[in-house]
Amino acid sequence: MNARRVRAVARKEFLHVIRDVRSLGMAIALPMLMLFLFGFALTLDVDRVPLVVYDQSRSHASRELVSRFDGSRYFSLERYVADYASLESDIDSRRAVAALVIPYDFASLVESGRPSSLQLLVDASDSNTATLVISYAEFVTSAYSTDITARYISRITAAVPAAPLDLRPRVWFNTDLESRNYIIPGLIAVIMMVIAALLTSLTVAREWENGTMEQLISTPVLGSELLLGKLIPYFVIGLVDVALAVFMGEFVYDVPLRGSVALLFAAASVFMITALSLGLFISVITKSQLVANQLAMVLTFIPAFLLSGFVYPIANMPRVIQFVTLLIPARYFVALLKGIYLKGVGLEVLAFDAVLLTLFGGVTLLLANAAFRKKLA
Repeated sequence: MNARRVRAVARKEFLHVIRDVRSLGMAIALPMLMLFLFGFALTLDVDRVPLVVYDQSRSHASRELVSRFDGSRYFSLERYVADYASLESDIDSRRAVAALVIPYDFASLVESGRPSSLQLLVDASDSNTATLVISYAEFVTSAYSTDITARYISRITAAVPAAPLDLRPRVWFNTDLESRNYIIPGLIAVIMMVIAALLTSLTVAREWENGTMEQLISTPVLGSELLLGKLIPYFVIGLVDVALAVFMGEFVYDVPLRGSVALLFAAASVFMITALSLGLFISVITKSQLVANQLAMVLTFIPAFLLSGFVYPIANMPRVIQFVTLLIPARYFVALLKGIYLKGVGLEVLAFDAVLLTLFGGVTLLLANAAFRKKLA
């Protein structure tokens, strides 16, 4: 392999990217735009759930219970309603996601120490949100039930009962329980996978369509030198994108970076080689920019978004799909990013994912080189 010929091809590709505003925009502006939009729009937090209340009791006890709901970070009291028809109308029109119905005899039962029932109606058109809303409501009512039980026993016995269990939770790694703290690192992996594969998927196909591939073949440049020269510019641009994404995560989204920056960029470099090589492989086998673009989207965005563990935990997927995720390079990079960002761990913990990601990078690069040689033969 001749370094001078590789530099010449890389310089040619750099000049093409710089002169092509669309390619430069796709390489720099599009990842930042995607990170900005996804970062603010994609959230798994369920806070301030719109709540309406049908209070049939209209007592001090019922108002105290409602204040517990309204005072928590999970619910936002929209209004009181006077009948079930108004309650159903609010849920049907999405003005409310949940409705609390307090019965007529609520206050008398609470004051006498007898159990009372409450009704919680939840819009379950979004099942995940409904599950969280029910859990939040159970937490609020459980705390209220514990307090009124303690007050009742204290009034009877003149002694304050001690709680049988004192749970003291301590949250590690994401103390604020903010979904953006693990969404942003995962977004970096997904966006880099898509952009890198899209950029390089057009390079060789463009040469075939423009008729310049024959000219390159007639030069002394080897196939491996040509591929490496085409990969280098996009590799540099990819690392610039990673640096910008890390900057945005730190100063725009306030996502903590607890681990090694050097390890993060080393892992990003290996992942960039994997994604770029996949794009080159697609470009070699298609010879069409349109087909290469569409195939790159199918083979990168969908698997990286759905099967990398970025949004949906892999452990919750069916067993067959869990085995399929082993073939997704973004899975290992997402694991590396979350370990570096949130846990601050190094290769002593992340070595397995790092080795597999490196293996994927080498295999995809060899596949791209072998496919290109076959096309030239």
